[in-house]
Amino acid sequence: MTARGSSSQPPAAAIIMDSAQIRRALRRIAHEIIEKTAGAENLALVGIKTRGVPLARRLAGMICDTAECEVPVGVLDITLYRDDFRTREEAPIVGPSDIPFTVDGRTVVLVDDVLYTGRTVRAALDSLMDYGRPEVIRLAVLLDRGQRELPIRADFVGQEIQTEQDKEVRVKLKEIDGEDAVHLVNVPA
Repeated sequence: MTARGSSSQPPAAAIIMDSAQIRRALRRIAHEIIEKTAGAENLALVGIKTRGVPLARRLAGMICDTAECEVPVGVLDITLYRDDFRTREEAPIVGPSDIPFTVDGRTVVLVDDVLYTGRTVRAALDSLMDYGRPEVIRLAVLLDRGQRELPIRADFVGQEIQTEQDKEVRVKLKEIDGEDAVHLVNVPA
């Protein structure tokens, strides 16, 4: 997520999750996925770009370590499915999706970093359906910050917090940002 507004001073931030807390949350989510999907035999994970992708890969590794199986991981770019696609000031950068397996008849777990309004997940569901018809789709998120605008909920949640509109959750992951941390940032009006 990016900051709204501008200021000469950086916005104040509080750490919500550090590296160890992220690792524990992902390990718990991996175990919950195994339990609720009766193993990982027909399971596939699909990470929503950008930070959902490394989270999906980490979860797949943890699931494989526990269930001793192969869990395919796909990448989903939802840019063209967003409901704000035509109203954005900046031209969107569309990247490729990469789902190198059939989703038909599978249990697919969509993975993202933060669940907020639900609009990203709605776009991901629309996009995923272009690839086939999964038996069931579940949602795993590192952080659920509440304040939904659409009737969407996560099946697997690392941590839940209630935030105010003037706050922003910023997830940093080693694979992209060089560190693992989740910050709650005050965003100037």
